[in-house]
Amino acid sequence: MELADQIILFVIALIANLFSAFSGGGAGLIQLPVLIFLGLPFAIALATHKVASVALGIGATIRHLREGGLEPRFALIMLLAGLPGVLVGANLILRVEDRLAEIALGLLTIGLGLYSVLRPQLGLQLEARHRSGSGPLLGGLGLFLIGVLNGSLTSGTGLFVTLWLVGWFGLDYRRAVALTLVLVGVFWNGAGALTLGLLSTIHWAWLPALILGSLIGGYLGAHLSIVKGNRWIKRVYEVITILVGLQLILKGG
Repeated sequence: MELADQIILFVIALIANLFSAFSGGGAGLIQLPVLIFLGLPFAIALATHKVASVALGIGATIRHLREGGLEPRFALIMLLAGLPGVLVGANLILRVEDRLAEIALGLLTIGLGLYSVLRPQLGLQLEARHRSGSGPLLGGLGLFLIGVLNGSLTSGTGLFVTLWLVGWFGLDYRRAVALTLVLVGVFWNGAGALTLGLLSTIHWAWLPALILGSLIGGYLGAHLSIVKGNRWIKRVYEVITILVGLQLILKGG
C-alpha cells in the first residue's frame, strides 16, 4: 500500500476515534465507509474496522484509568450481558443482508440524539436508579440486545450503550462514556473482531495506520471528555447520533 494511503488512513482514524471517544461512539460513521471506498469488500472492511476499534478502547482506557471513575459493578454487567450478544450478532452479520434494518437503526439512532436534545438536564448529573431488584436484570437485557447490534452492524452502537447507561441507570455522560469506551471499545469490539476474523478476513496491511490513529484519537478524545465535562459531551453526543443515523439511512437507501 502506498505511503499516501497509509497517511490518509491514519488521519481518518485519528479524527473518527477522537470524536467517538469524546461522545461515546460513532467511529464507524467515518472509518468504515473510507475502508470500503479504498477498495475493501464489506465483510473484510467490517472485520478490519472492528480490530482497529479495539485500539480506540485501549487509548481511551489509558486516559480514563488515570482519572478513575470506572464502576466495577457496571463493568461486570456490561461484560456478562453484552459479550454473548456481540457473539450472536457477529455470527448473524455474515449471513444476513437487510438494508431495512439499517434504515430502522438509523431512525432509532437519530431518535437517541433528539431524545437527549429534548431533555436538557439528561446526563448532566449522576442520578442513581434501577440499581436493585429487577433493575440490573432488565438493564442487562438491554445491554444484551445492544450487544447483538454491536456484533452485527457497523457503527453507532456505542452511542446506544452510552444513552442506555444514562437513561436506565442514571449515570452522567462522563461516567457513561468512560464505561462505554473501555468495555465496548476493548471487550465487545475485541470479541466481535475475533469472531469476524475467524469467519471472514482481516486486511492486516492497513491495520498499523488504523491502530495508531485509533489509539491516539481514543486517548485525546477521552482527555477532552474529562476536561470539558458533561455539558460538552452531551452536545457532541447529540450531533454524532444524528449524523450516524443519517449515514445509516442514506447507506440503506
